[in-house]
Amino acid sequence: MARQELREAAQELNSFAIHLLRSMSRVDAESGLTPARLSALSVVHFGGPLPLGRLARAEGVSSPTMSRVVDALCALGYAERRAHDVNGRVTMVAATPSGSALMRRAAARRADVITAALGELPVRERDAVVRATAHLPALVAGVRDAAGLSRTG
Repeated sequence: MARQELREAAQELNSFAIHLLRSMSRVDAESGLTPARLSALSVVHFGGPLPLGRLARAEGVSSPTMSRVVDALCALGYAERRAHDVNGRVTMVAATPSGSALMRRAAARRADVITAALGELPVRERDAVVRATAHLPALVAGVRDAAGLSRTG
């Protein structure tokens, strides 16, 4: 495949990602959380408890900013602070059962919207998209590596 074809595909994927995220932000609004709160909760729900500083880095914000986000999630009952098992000076952030339930509902709403959109595609296009999903994790890993990002950050 020619470099120009790859470049055009990259531009199309970039546009797709932007439009998908914009659409999902409207779906995510149904959770009742701000995007920052929902994103932080997602990280600790799907990735497990994290030190506050690592959560801040993963979200691209300062520790004080993340502390305020976590304060709000704790006040709502969606997250909790815990002492680290080994180093009691480290504060871990974890999703509560209520927070995990909210994230499962949010993920289900996203999946429902995407399922409906896939169902509207012609069969050949839908099948091609479904087959392509098997390759997306490797693409994401390559993009993260090219951008100099860690697996969790």
